[in-house]
Amino acid sequence: MNILVIDGQGGRLGRKLVESIRKTCPAAVITAVGTNSIATENMLASGCADQLATGENAVIVACRTANIIVGPFGIATADAMMGEISPAMANAVASSLAYRVLIPMNLCNTYVAGVVKGSAAILDDAVEHIRSLMEKSE
Repeated sequence: MNILVIDGQGGRLGRKLVESIRKTCPAAVITAVGTNSIATENMLASGCADQLATGENAVIVACRTANIIVGPFGIATADAMMGEISPAMANAVASSLAYRVLIPMNLCNTYVAGVVKGSAAILDDAVEHIRSLMEKSE
């Protein structure tokens, strides 16, 4: 199972996702792609990703082979994350054949109803859902 984690800005969410997915789904092949080098470096520091890359083209290419795409809600929204998500990146995520697990965040002029800012339960729920998807595929 190829799991693609995409994050931007500081990459803190991406790092937590990579670490949690590796712990919960040790057999997964995890590719971490940062929209910038700082995000990629932070995900690299986790020591849990199998592959790492940075930038728009890396997002577009990785979306072609992913089975599951994971990241903040903004990765499927053009110009999100202070403009780090280009329309081409958002389109690659949204049009990918991969299953998407998007983490809701109330940032960048977007309000997702029902989301409590900073809730660890959201991250736990996302990782548990990924685990169940992996079990179903085996």
